[in-house]
Amino acid sequence: MIIHNARLRGHDGLHRITLNGARIAAIEAQHALHPIAEGDLDAAGNLVVPPFVEPHIHLDATLTAGEPNWNMSGTLFEGIERWAERKALVTHEDTKTRAKKTIDMLVDHGIQHVRTHVDVTDPTLAALKAMLEVREETRHLIDLQIVAFPQEGIESYANGRALMEQAIELGADVVGGIPHFENTRDQGVSSIKFLMDLAERTGCLVDVHCDETDDPQSRFLEVLAEEARVRGMGARVTASHTTAMGSYDNAYCSKLFRLLKMSGISFISCPTESIHLQGRFDTYPKRRGLTRVAEIDRAGMNVCFGQDSIVDPWYPLGNGNILRILEAGLHICHMLGYEDLKRSLDLITDNSARALNLGEGYGLEVGRPANLLILSAPDDYEMVRSQGHALVSVRHGKVLMRRTPASIERA
Repeated sequence: MIIHNARLRGHDGLHRITLNGARIAAIEAQHALHPIAEGDLDAAGNLVVPPFVEPHIHLDATLTAGEPNWNMSGTLFEGIERWAERKALVTHEDTKTRAKKTIDMLVDHGIQHVRTHVDVTDPTLAALKAMLEVREETRHLIDLQIVAFPQEGIESYANGRALMEQAIELGADVVGGIPHFENTRDQGVSSIKFLMDLAERTGCLVDVHCDETDDPQSRFLEVLAEEARVRGMGARVTASHTTAMGSYDNAYCSKLFRLLKMSGISFISCPTESIHLQGRFDTYPKRRGLTRVAEIDRAGMNVCFGQDSIVDPWYPLGNGNILRILEAGLHICHMLGYEDLKRSLDLITDNSARALNLGEGYGLEVGRPANLLILSAPDDYEMVRSQGHALVSVRHGKVLMRRTPASIERA
């Protein structure tokens, strides 16, 4: 397969991309128009990029909002209570059916790499076992990383440590945590040390729900970053949410950023979810409740955007479109300056791939997997401005999805 008339980010002019089976065989500047042979694709002067990445979602909880009760307060903590009720109704097939339906939504929007957090505060580990099967059964659609996520705590939940260890033994790829939800600060700190020990011992990646609160005294990020720095694990460690950073004072943040840069860890923000869940205890002025995305980015650290939830106890909306999250995040994080807009797709492609430690399994380079998207616009700015879409998704050298844009007829 050859993709003609492609624009590439960071390059002038049009290019031709040749795929040989499941690999990219050549990328060449295109100086003239060429006939489009049967089986080839015409990018028509639009961007061709690596697949979109969903770095933070909870597939085991998707499509459960209102079952059995709705989160009426809209708070994070009521969401956890509602999920505890829903867990009692979870079955193996229920989890698989909902997860696969959600994966189809993601694929329809050009996503081919997904990291899902799966609740392991369950003595049976039922959701994890179901998701391990989903990972194998959807390999033709996505690459799925599974996080062993202790929704109700490691230290605060009965046998929490043993369940985490068992989850990794069963095949989870990433060690998770939620230190701010532990009963005490001491437990939060010890949970981080435990999960980092577990990851270091097993060679797993790390992704911690860290300081997902408006409380300016929730400061577990510094603990996670220092553990990553001391152990030399920064490239394998991600801090998700870190919304308390939006409430930290600038003096503390100045010191914190020095440590964060030394640690080398990545950050994931879920802007639509955080703007919904956080600030719930405020009247006015009301905090936005997000981490300092623009400041993290401008300090040279790695940050990306995720969807977090789709129709679950924490967030009642969502359709799998990561571009929707990108546009909302740019607004919410005050990142509509032209320089930000010109490279905005980084926040759902390259930066996300780095957070997931995808390495040479990702990117438009000769020899890498033939996984890519043809978009509906010629550059990042126009993709955001026009609320564009992925028109074609190619995976392992074969077309996975095609979208025909809506047409308008003027009278």
